[in-house]
Amino acid sequence: MFSDNRKSNHNLESISNQNIIAKGTKVTGDLTSDGGFRIDGAIDGTLKTPGKIVVGKTGIVNGTIEGADAYFEGEFSGKLILSGTLTLKSTAKIEGEVTVGKLEVDPGATFNVTCSMKGVNQNANKHVSKTKTAV
Repeated sequence: MFSDNRKSNHNLESISNQNIIAKGTKVTGDLTSDGGFRIDGAIDGTLKTPGKIVVGKTGIVNGTIEGADAYFEGEFSGKLILSGTLTLKSTAKIEGEVTVGKLEVDPGATFNVTCSMKGVNQNANKHVSKTKTAV
């Protein structure tokens, strides 16, 4: 009985740590959160989180994103810094400067960036490539 209550409280905490920028909403400025973000609206500015960032098909971000992992179906222009994986679905359009640990790109995604990938060994020289590709 008590374990069920703890599970319920944990699920509520997980839900409350998720931030949503809904379609039709535009945010201008800097956003910082301990929780992840789902963006279906627009952001002009800086977004920082140790959580996951999901940009839906209607989502548009112009500025800087710093986080762990990101999943894009929408658009991004600016500087993207991720410690984990960047996943681009076929509808994604990314432009600017990108630093990631891993990259996953579906056919059809647009990825016009200067890309730097950091491997597991942070002391190793990082690989830098300039990419202009419509996959």
